[in-house]
Amino acid sequence: MASEVKTIVLSGYYGFNNSGDEAVLKSILTALERAGEAQGVRIEPVVLSGDPATTTKLYGVRAVHRMRIGEVWNAIRQSDGLISGGGSLLQDATSSKTIPYYIGVIKLAQLLRKPTFMYAQGIGPVQRKSFYPLIRHTFKRAAYVSVRDTESAELLVKMGLSREKIDVVPDPVMGLRLPEQAEQGSSVDESGLPYVGVSVRYWNADHTDLMRVAEMLKVVMKRHAVHLRFVPFHGQADEDASRFVMEQLGDISQFGSAASISPAYAYPVDMLAEVSRCQLLIGMRLHSLIYAASQKVPVLGISYDPKIDQFLHRLDEQAIGSTLKLDPVDAADEVLSVLHNLDAWRHNHHRAIERLIQEAERPAQQVVRMLRQYK
Repeated sequence: MASEVKTIVLSGYYGFNNSGDEAVLKSILTALERAGEAQGVRIEPVVLSGDPATTTKLYGVRAVHRMRIGEVWNAIRQSDGLISGGGSLLQDATSSKTIPYYIGVIKLAQLLRKPTFMYAQGIGPVQRKSFYPLIRHTFKRAAYVSVRDTESAELLVKMGLSREKIDVVPDPVMGLRLPEQAEQGSSVDESGLPYVGVSVRYWNADHTDLMRVAEMLKVVMKRHAVHLRFVPFHGQADEDASRFVMEQLGDISQFGSAASISPAYAYPVDMLAEVSRCQLLIGMRLHSLIYAASQKVPVLGISYDPKIDQFLHRLDEQAIGSTLKLDPVDAADEVLSVLHNLDAWRHNHHRAIERLIQEAERPAQQVVRMLRQYK
């Protein structure tokens, strides 16, 4: 029986129907629950969300609108602390407003004298060095700082943060689990074709990256009949990118192959189950790779951002290509090599994956332990 109750506010990119970020939220919530149970604390989360009603419906937690300053202020004021993370929150590649928003929420908590916890953040790219002092000052005042890769830690050190203050941990989604009672889906379709997961997104304006992915997939299918299972991790946008690639493939029945698109599941565990039945996964989306690795599904990454390479490096892997350069034949060779040696891939990566799964729990354990120190 929990003897204490602690309320914690979670700030991240939540409530936007992005499967990867929703998986981060689900992973943090379950990790906090497990850590709380182990330490005799009941954690009551409050999520800052773009869609509070959906967040509450999906996860059974209280949520307030992330852009309503009065609601955010009251949630933090009534809490015992704030978690910022995970995901790539502190970057200015997508917008110059992203860093000020997330730092602003943290500073609000610090103004209210609440402990702040940086949870498995992916830092960067930060192209505007004018943001460096803002990030440094905010992180120095944090009770706990964890980042999801050494590159993020190095960037914080460059900004002036002490390396001793930074805990390098895996992405939280490495700790996401399927329910024990969940049935394992078949790894082959009704025709006996092996499921090969494919996660794509729009990136290059001229779509040349997706055209090269399609050429690679055609080379694979000419040599080995498969069922390409496209998994859209970001709603309609990824569904559209998947259909674009399928159109480039043309008539694949000539190869004895098939292709289909998974539903864009709102609930992360449903997408995790979908990915778990793939025999391997070819992915552009970071969390498609993390989902697969967490389920011991071999991964082959296509890089559009350093975060893809950083995660693959933790598995002692390299991307099979990037949005700028992907040789369809060479990449297909790598896909087929893994497809023909699935057990060998799992054996070679078992230790690294198990380590990442265990380490993904550490931030939640630290947060709960430190919350207990604040009265």
